[in-house]
Amino acid sequence: MQLPDKFIEKYEKILGQEAGAFFASFDQEAVSGFRTNPLKETQLSFDNKISNMEWSYYGKVSGKSPEHVTGLVYSQEPAAQIVGQVSHPQKGMKVLDLAAAPGGKSTHLLSYLDNTGLLVSNEISAKRSKILVENIERFGSRNVVVTNESAERLANVFPAYFDMIVLDAPCSGEGMFRKDPAAMQYWDEAYPSQCAALQREILESAVTMLAEGGSLIYSTCTWSPEENEEVVQWLLDNYHMELEVLENVNGTVSGLIPGTLRMYPHHFKGEGQFVARLRLLSGSGDKRGKMKPTKTNLSREQSQLWQGFAKKHLTSSLDGVLQVFGDQLYLLPKGLPDLANIKIARNGLHLGTFKKKRFEPSFALGLALQSHEIYQRVELSEEDFAQYVAGNVVNVSKDLPNGWYQVAIKGNGLGFAKVVSGTLKNAFPKGLRFQF
Repeated sequence: MQLPDKFIEKYEKILGQEAGAFFASFDQEAVSGFRTNPLKETQLSFDNKISNMEWSYYGKVSGKSPEHVTGLVYSQEPAAQIVGQVSHPQKGMKVLDLAAAPGGKSTHLLSYLDNTGLLVSNEISAKRSKILVENIERFGSRNVVVTNESAERLANVFPAYFDMIVLDAPCSGEGMFRKDPAAMQYWDEAYPSQCAALQREILESAVTMLAEGGSLIYSTCTWSPEENEEVVQWLLDNYHMELEVLENVNGTVSGLIPGTLRMYPHHFKGEGQFVARLRLLSGSGDKRGKMKPTKTNLSREQSQLWQGFAKKHLTSSLDGVLQVFGDQLYLLPKGLPDLANIKIARNGLHLGTFKKKRFEPSFALGLALQSHEIYQRVELSEEDFAQYVAGNVVNVSKDLPNGWYQVAIKGNGLGFAKVVSGTLKNAFPKGLRFQF
C-alpha cells in the first residue's frame, strides 16, 4: 500500500524502530470480526473466539443469514470492539453514545445494559442515523432512543444527566487505511489538527451532559497524537476530571499518556484505534436537576386498542412509557426528559400501528420479544425463511387459529405476521427483503 509521504515521516518519528513492522502491516489483509447478541433468546456456538473479550469473534458474517437477520450477530471490526469493552456500563445506567452510526458501539453498550437503564444513541447525520436505526432495531433492545442532533442541542436537553458518555469521535481515520484505502484521499499533514479542533468542540458540549462521578470514554480510529493524547490532556487541563488507567489486553499498548490504549495492527489483530476513559470528579459544578418527564399521550381509544392486543398476545406488560406519534405507538424508556425540542430518529421501541378499530404489531416488536413473552409463535424452517425474506407467503398447519403470531427462525424472533387459513401472510419489511 502506498502511504502518504508525510504520514510515513510522522510515524517514523513516533514509532522509531517499530515503524518498519507498522508500515509492513498495511500490506496484510484487514481483519474482520463480529459480536453475538446476549439479548437474544437462542444462542449459537461459533469458532475463533477473541480471548479476553466477551461475545467477540474473528470472522465474517453473511447479511443474509438467519443469525444476522434476527440480530443474533453484529459485524464489527475487532479493534472497534475494545471501545465497548472499556466502557462496560453497569445495568441501570443512563448512557449516551454521542456519535453512534452505524451502531457497533451502541449495540455493544446495550449488551451490557441488558434492557435496563437508558441509552441515547445519537448521530448528527440524517442519512447515517437511518442506518443506525435499522441496526438498533435488529438488535432487539427496548431501552434506547435514537436522536439525530448536534452535541450542542443535546446539551440543552440533558444537562448533567448521563452516568456515561461514549464519544467515538470523527477523526482523520488513519486506523482504517488498510480496511478502506479511500480514506487516505482525505488525509494531509494538517488534517489531524483540523479534526482535533472539531473533537474539542464536541467534547465541550459532552462534558456538560455528564453527571458528577460519570465516565467519559473518548476514542478515535486514528493514531494521531493531536487527536488522541493531546485531546485527553486538554480535557484534564480544562475540566475537573481524572484519567482511569486501562489495562493492556490482546496486544493493545499504552498510549503516549500512560493509562490510555492504542491498537496498532502489528501488535493487535485488528485495525487501528485509540481509547481513553476519564471520570468527572465531584464538585465539578453542574448538578443533575429536576426535569419535566416524558409522559404517555394515548387517547382512550388508542389505549383500549393496545391493551386489547397486549392482553390477547403478550404474557405480561412491557415496562416503559407509551407514546403515540401520528398513528405509530412507541415504548420509551423511563426517566427520559421531554424530548419535544430535539430531532428523534427512533423514539424507543416501535410497538406498532393504529389502524381503524384495530392495532397491528410492528416488525421491531417481533424482533424484541422472547417466546415466554408471547402466546403464539410460528417457527420457520430454513427453507421457509428463504421464502419469507423474499416476500412470499409460507404454508403452516391448518390447525393454527387465525391471528397474529411472532415469526421465528432458529429460536429468535423475526417480526409479527398473520396466519389466515393455514397461510402465514408476509409482513417482512419491503425495504429489507432479499433473495438467495
